[in-house]
Amino acid sequence: NFLRQRLVLATLSGRPLKIRKIRAKEEDPGLRDFEASFIRLIDKVTNGSRIEINQTGTTLYYQPGLLYGGSLEHDCSPSRGIGYYLESLLCLAPFMKHPLKIVLRGVTNDQVDPSVDVLKATALPLLKKFGIDGESLEIKINRRGMPPKGGGEILFACPVRKVLQPVQFTDPGKIKRIRGTAYSVRVSPQMANRMVESARGILNKFLPDIYIYTDHMKGANSGKSPGFGMCLTAETINGTILSAELASNPQGQGAAVLPEELGQNCAKLLLEEIYRGGCVDSTNQSLALLLMTLGQRDVSKVLLGPLSPYTIEFLRHLRSFFQIMFKMETKTTEEEHMGGEKVLMTCVGIGFCNLSKTMR
Repeated sequence: NFLRQRLVLATLSGRPLKIRKIRAKEEDPGLRDFEASFIRLIDKVTNGSRIEINQTGTTLYYQPGLLYGGSLEHDCSPSRGIGYYLESLLCLAPFMKHPLKIVLRGVTNDQVDPSVDVLKATALPLLKKFGIDGESLEIKINRRGMPPKGGGEILFACPVRKVLQPVQFTDPGKIKRIRGTAYSVRVSPQMANRMVESARGILNKFLPDIYIYTDHMKGANSGKSPGFGMCLTAETINGTILSAELASNPQGQGAAVLPEELGQNCAKLLLEEIYRGGCVDSTNQSLALLLMTLGQRDVSKVLLGPLSPYTIEFLRHLRSFFQIMFKMETKTTEEEHMGGEKVLMTCVGIGFCNLSKTMR
């Protein structure tokens, strides 16, 4: 469980890691193809890592090397979305020796992992809050790919930083506008317009300032499988960005989804995310906590909505790799007058310094 978290934290802290009994009792034991692909990706961005996997794939030994970066390419396994790989690269990229510029190929939008659109809209502004910004910070979608066959391609580039700024990010502010993208590949372009109509039907009761782009990719840029979906983001006056997304069922799996239903459900998901609130949406909670941990020896505070199970496990791993504990204070709805219960997370950074960054 949580293989990515452990590999990322082992790489940053420089501690070797051994995982035993990986799915040992299942009929098909050992690492899955997408996990093997993730380990290969970690091997590409580091220099001098030692990775040993036994014959059945049930034991993994990993001794991290130095984060190297540079210009790379990687073909992701189509059984998981590119977001699965990109989430971890967002954690590692600022601490490379050379700025990372990587082309990832695979499934850009699916129902399991955060899509590339959501990470572009929410994770990049979050990195900027910690002082990781510049012209070279970008996620660019060259081609879209839907499951099961994929065929999408994205470019991710990130500058390196020696130290991170501490943040005080406790007031999310009121929602001022909603933006979004409705995309369709290898189906009628009218699908995107139908999704936009039904989503606006719900969101217009909440806010007037709504703009949803339609993105229809044709020919080679549309990947290998048909599909459509939607990604919505709500932005507040203080620069908090909350997101929600939905994608259609993969070709040949499950019942067909009507674009009207998908648009309505995506709008409801966004309203639920706004209700949960906080200064960071639920997809990026662990990224925010990691960057706070690695900041300078100063106090950082972030107000989050209810913690996801993934984030709770991540806090345990932060304690075992970096010996850091967060102070948690729950804020009830009466104090905040807004949505669900919130958690105020406070910690003192460990003063992590990027030693491999070349001095100019």
